[in-house]
Amino acid sequence: MATVTPSSAADDCALGSAADAGDLATREEELHKARLSAKAKRKLRKSSSRDSGSGRESFSEGMDGGGTKGKIGDKKSRSGKGRGLPKKGGAGGKGVWGAAVQVYDVEQPDIHDPNYDDDKQGETVYQTVVPELDDSEFEKAVTPIIQEYFQHGDTKEVATLLRQMNLGSKKSKIPFLSVTMSLEGKASHRELVSRLLSDLTGKQLLAQDVAGAFDQLLRDLPDLILDTPEAPQMVGQFVARAVADHVLSSDFLGGYKGKVDCEQTRLALDKAAVLLSMNRGMRLDNVWGVGGGLRPVKQLVKEMNLLLREYLLSMDTAEAEICLQNLEVPHFHHELVYEAVMMALESTSGNTSNLIVKLLKSFWESGFVTLDQMNRGFKRVYDAMPEISLDVPNSYSTLKGFVDLCHQQGVITKALQDQCPSRGGSVD
Repeated sequence: MATVTPSSAADDCALGSAADAGDLATREEELHKARLSAKAKRKLRKSSSRDSGSGRESFSEGMDGGGTKGKIGDKKSRSGKGRGLPKKGGAGGKGVWGAAVQVYDVEQPDIHDPNYDDDKQGETVYQTVVPELDDSEFEKAVTPIIQEYFQHGDTKEVATLLRQMNLGSKKSKIPFLSVTMSLEGKASHRELVSRLLSDLTGKQLLAQDVAGAFDQLLRDLPDLILDTPEAPQMVGQFVARAVADHVLSSDFLGGYKGKVDCEQTRLALDKAAVLLSMNRGMRLDNVWGVGGGLRPVKQLVKEMNLLLREYLLSMDTAEAEICLQNLEVPHFHHELVYEAVMMALESTSGNTSNLIVKLLKSFWESGFVTLDQMNRGFKRVYDAMPEISLDVPNSYSTLKGFVDLCHQQGVITKALQDQCPSRGGSVD
């Protein structure tokens, strides 16, 4: 029978206590692991409700990596200590309203906003913006204005029409275009252009604009003479008139000394220098002559008499037509008819009557003298016969033969022939 000593009993108790302590530690460790697993599961369920799929990945990455790094774009605190509140108190991020207590300043409306409503923005000021004309638009717009100006001659109307356009840097083209148009026209047109330049300079045209236009005209003379052979002389007259009217500076011609190689340009400048030297200190108002109805009646009568005398010497009806056309007085052609009939009555040569009839027939057939002007001229002679007969013997018989010859040549109508007065009679 074995005997148990006190020392062995104590050892057995110690072994039993150690076994119980080991079992307790094992259970506590298992319990701790269970709590950690439950906590991890709670976190997984909470994150999956906000971002399906991303929470699980974040959790697995966190568990595997052993850190607190989350997925990029996750708004939760990466330190693991966040309270689950939105970042910046709800005032951050795209498409949010901002903080509850944030006060915004009044924003000015943007006129480029598609939802902009000018009727709700208060008083609106409208301003008309006229775009600057380009080269093709300029000529199309200004050419009709100059052509109409040749008819009415009102410089104020031209200035008003030009003021409505945005000419910009093309103002210098106004003198250039108007001068080139007048070169192919009449002397009265060139006179009107000179007046227009004088009235516009200082108001709508600057001195440098006009100077630039004339400089361009002088350079383009080789091309201008193709249509107008007299262009160098005419441009020289324009330059002289512009200097006399203070449109161009007095030293304009001096700037070309020793710098001109073109023969046509030299002719124009020489013409201008001669005119200015002859009329120093005076305005060259008559450089183009006095055109049309602006001429005094006495001067017109004198020029018509000169025209008829030159015709009787040259017997050139074509030259006479050109001279009559240059007078530009179609309303005063009855004076030419009157003077022609008077020459036929006062002449003692029968050849004069035949030449006068030939001239009147040419004027009638070409349309230079209308029916009304022809009738008025003959009726003036009929009315003046009592006075004419005092100075011209046999004037009635001479007139009767001349009128019959004109009717035979188709110059006058039968009715006008029948109205021819006889001595002691009266005009019907």
